Amino acid sequence: MIIGGGFPVSIQTMTRDALLPDRLSAVVQRIEALRKRGCDLVRFAVPDLPTAELLGSLSTVTDCPLVADVHFDYRIALRCLDFPLAKVRINPGTIGDEAKVRDVVAKAKDRGIALRVGVNAGSLPNSLDSEPDLALAMVTAAEMELEILERLGFSDVVFSLKSSDIGHTVKANEMFARKYDYPLHVGLTEAGPLVPGLVKNSIAISDLLKQGIGDTIRVSLSGTEEEEVEGGLSILRAVGARRYGVNVISCPRCGRSTFDVKSFLEQVSDFIQGISRPLTIAVMGCEVNGPGEARRADIGIAGAGTRAIIFRGGKVLRQVPFEQAASAFRQEVGRLCEQG
Repeated sequence: MIIGGGFPVSIQTMTRDALLPDRLSAVVQRIEALRKRGCDLVRFAVPDLPTAELLGSLSTVTDCPLVADVHFDYRIALRCLDFPLAKVRINPGTIGDEAKVRDVVAKAKDRGIALRVGVNAGSLPNSLDSEPDLALAMVTAAEMELEILERLGFSDVVFSLKSSDIGHTVKANEMFARKYDYPLHVGLTEAGPLVPGLVKNSIAISDLLKQGIGDTIRVSLSGTEEEEVEGGLSILRAVGARRYGVNVISCPRCGRSTFDVKSFLEQVSDFIQGISRPLTIAVMGCEVNGPGEARRADIGIAGAGTRAIIFRGGKVLRQVPFEQAASAFRQEVGRLCEQG
């Protein structure tokens, strides 16, 4: 996978699964499920050397790009670099002095593995504690590492400058992008639970992407990896940066609706998230918002009295009782996908 250089913006998540010797096969299955939903990279926290060994073993049994997230002990980063990982993330505020960074960079260069320099507003180097402009402090922290990297002739690096604040995050990335041409991993850190986290991430990430800033994203949430990936895909579709998977158009709740849109979407969620083909699906609560308003969708379903209408291109395909709606809809979507 290539990040930057005009290649498509990639989506990543950070797994919450603990790496344990007897769970590696389950983790591989989880990774594959995330890839089917549109995830491009999966990052793992690596707090110690035994975990580095397990991540190394994992990297030999999956072709999904894996990223090691290392703090505090540079020796862990060095061990991770012994394995075929896509990238190792280090934090300037926690990894240690310049000599340790030099050792990590030298080995990454020798092994042909990329580094991500992750600058977080909450863990900046002590020398920047008195800087009142947090965005400037984040850029300065990145530049401190960049000076070392360039001096060592190492350019296979992705930078991230993150805060839990939208304004600081956007400003820091804008400042860095104006000065440098390195790939940027964008998003907020500690954005919060599902709804407020999605709102804040959407504002920050879309603002940057519309300026042409950002090469890979993570929608950080206090939720599931699936929610992060789905949120990332939704943002990329909304700004026109990705044509992948299903775009769902669905009604809000209202007094006219006889069809439980929320319940239906929950029944078919896993099915539609597993579709990689670009597809627009409409789920409408009543005939008012049915085939007419949703006629531009590739396929749709709407409530009509006590039955559900399945339609394509504004034309009705079939009508079924509500209790058969989910299975009938899966069948029709499957037929559509088979037609290519």
